[in-house]
Amino acid sequence: MGLEALAMDQKGYRRGSFQSSTSDEDMLEIAGASLDFSMADDDPPLDREMGGFSSYNGGGMNGTSTMMDFLEEPLPGVGTYEDFNTIDWVREKSRDRDRHREITSRSKESTWALIHSVSDAFSGWLLMLLIGLLAGSLAGLIDISAHWMTDLKEGVCLAGFWFNHEHCCWKSNTTFTDRDKCPEWKSWSQLILGHGEGAFAYILNYFMYVIWALLFSLLAVLLVKGFAPYACGSGIPEIKTILSGFIIRGYLGKWTLIIKTITLVLAVSSGLSLGKEGPLVHVACCCGNILCHLFTKYRKNEAKRREVLSAAAAAGVSVAFGAPIGGVLFSLEEVSYYFPLKTLWRSFFAALVAAFTLRSINPFGNSRLVLFYVEFHMPWHLLELVPFILLGIFGGLWGAFFIRSNIAWCRRRKTTKLGKYPVLEVFVVTAITAILAFPNEYTRMSTSELISELFNDCGILDSSKLCEYVNDFNSTKGDDLPDRAAGPGVYTAMWQLALALIMKVFITIFTFGMKVPSGLFIPSMAVGAIAGRLLGVAMEQLAYYHHDWAIFSGWCSQGADCITPGLYAMVGAAACLGGVTRMTVSLVVIMFELTGGLEYIVPLMAAAMTSKWVADAIGREGIYDAHIRLNGYPFLEAKEEFSHKTLAMDVMRPRRNDPPLTVITQDSMTVEDVETIINETTYSGYPVVVSRESQRLVGFVLRRDLIISVENARKKQDGIVSTSIIYFTDHSPPLPPSSPSMLKLRSILDLSPFTVTDQTPMEIVVDIFRKLGLRQCLVTHNGKLLGIITKKDVLKHIAQLANQDPDSILFN
Repeated sequence: MGLEALAMDQKGYRRGSFQSSTSDEDMLEIAGASLDFSMADDDPPLDREMGGFSSYNGGGMNGTSTMMDFLEEPLPGVGTYEDFNTIDWVREKSRDRDRHREITSRSKESTWALIHSVSDAFSGWLLMLLIGLLAGSLAGLIDISAHWMTDLKEGVCLAGFWFNHEHCCWKSNTTFTDRDKCPEWKSWSQLILGHGEGAFAYILNYFMYVIWALLFSLLAVLLVKGFAPYACGSGIPEIKTILSGFIIRGYLGKWTLIIKTITLVLAVSSGLSLGKEGPLVHVACCCGNILCHLFTKYRKNEAKRREVLSAAAAAGVSVAFGAPIGGVLFSLEEVSYYFPLKTLWRSFFAALVAAFTLRSINPFGNSRLVLFYVEFHMPWHLLELVPFILLGIFGGLWGAFFIRSNIAWCRRRKTTKLGKYPVLEVFVVTAITAILAFPNEYTRMSTSELISELFNDCGILDSSKLCEYVNDFNSTKGDDLPDRAAGPGVYTAMWQLALALIMKVFITIFTFGMKVPSGLFIPSMAVGAIAGRLLGVAMEQLAYYHHDWAIFSGWCSQGADCITPGLYAMVGAAACLGGVTRMTVSLVVIMFELTGGLEYIVPLMAAAMTSKWVADAIGREGIYDAHIRLNGYPFLEAKEEFSHKTLAMDVMRPRRNDPPLTVITQDSMTVEDVETIINETTYSGYPVVVSRESQRLVGFVLRRDLIISVENARKKQDGIVSTSIIYFTDHSPPLPPSSPSMLKLRSILDLSPFTVTDQTPMEIVVDIFRKLGLRQCLVTHNGKLLGIITKKDVLKHIAQLANQDPDSILFN
């Protein structure tokens, strides 16, 4: 059995035509499949322009052959990949090295070649600059639009309908305490009824809020369904899979970018429990992929392009949180598969340019890159680590609960009729969210504003309910307010926040994974921030009323400001986000870049680590890995150890009762024989052997390269007929003079395929697949070909050993 591959069902192969079926149904028909590595873009695949380079004739790492043959010039399409396949990292790297050597050797010959060499070296940095500028500009556009449309649900600005509530009131002469009641801003009831008080006005505002929310979400889901199905969800699981070498064409294309940008604004504005941070990573990666087309070096090499996408992911997080260093660490820790040092520097540069661009746009008008930037000044006490660790435990428990519930719901959506009605699902979830959200002011406001309010440290001028303490100004020292008794406003806020917490916990489970762009960072942070604020206020009141207790007596005297509830909210947000995504280092760095609070690194580290430990104890996978497994993407997790004592011969195919391995001989098969093999099998490549009797291995040839070369030869080379012999050797075999012309295909043969012996332990084989990004590996015994192991076989084997259904490793 040769190499089986997803979506490589070439039943439609005919002479002169080459059809490939890549629908999900066709993929599911193929019983056991391997993967080939590739990538996503909207334009018809790069195949047409993506021949090899002159020093690399489409095949393995063999140089050009000395004899002339019709493939001396690389054919368009040879060396490229089908959709839903995996790229060959080794081949792509080898190509790039050949290209680089050629440019370097030519640069000594002429000034023009030297200029070309310098521009080639500089092109990577120029590309990073463009990605940073484009990602930063799009993020600014999304922020401004979402802010305006969120406020549109509650009212409109008479000075200009394009102003949001805050901008509308900037020119107003109202006092600081009445800053939300400026005359230029009218709620819908004031606009329609002429007054904003009373039950009827409330009902009208309620009705308008729900109608706008439904309108925005329906528009979003219809645009996604109609124009870019790949624009839904957060995009991070797919980007992780693409960066590991898989090809999902169109996933990072121009239509996906346009629709994702528009629908992200609509989805966030509709008030659904989702964030824009995850989708911004997808948007930035789309920018990176599209801009790669401007540079031949990246357009024609899938491995080089993945380095660019790693940097683009860093730029995405940089603009989502205003955290350039956190973005680089996120790309390294969470999404990237291959991350060389050069990519680290370039990611840093792209993240820096993106953050700078967003800062120039200044979407929130406060010179900050995010809505919930805060600064705390009070130091924390060692004893406070206990509540911080409690928040970590809560974050871990919530993360594990959320992942299990969300995956169960998404599996139900996949396997039942529910999945056939995406528009209805979005409509129902939006309606429930809007109806439950409006009566509670903490769920009515946008989630970013809620987090901002929860992180806020109460000052003298704060008019929010959370800051309605009983003031005793005699004991005020400078700017710092002492711990005070909670007033009625604080108790009301606590009840409302507790209800908001319950709603957010459950509604997010059903929202994440719907057919609209939906990020998970903001809802997770909101859940943690609410829990943290509730605990912070409880601690504060405990310290105020019981300052003589032993635990407070040493550091919290009466009239001192010892507990900052906003800090607890921040720690809780980090704990919950860590519990869901299992990020650690990047999470802590993002949080302190958000808050500018370097002295709070230890509380954040304690909470992030605790939440990861607790969540890992319940279930090993983070939300993105769980979604990768649910969708059956061929992703080999680099973090997991392989600890079983199996050998290569236990995993390779063919198995004992299977038909023998499909092979091609090096100089004895005709064009018709090869076409028959291609028609009758669905494997994505074939081993080439000396003869069927000896089974000594010569090399490996890809199905796609074989089809394109044979088709091309029939059209363009005289005398090639069905009985023509195909040979992969340097010199043609001796044949009688009357026989038809022969077809030489040595240049598409990979002469150095990876081989292991049948006694190689599987842990070494798995390591080779992970570290080199192989598509397949041939198994030999005493130099004779025995079988083949594909990436798919490795994934199925791991699934079997983990008592999972091995057939779930099909692209669902």
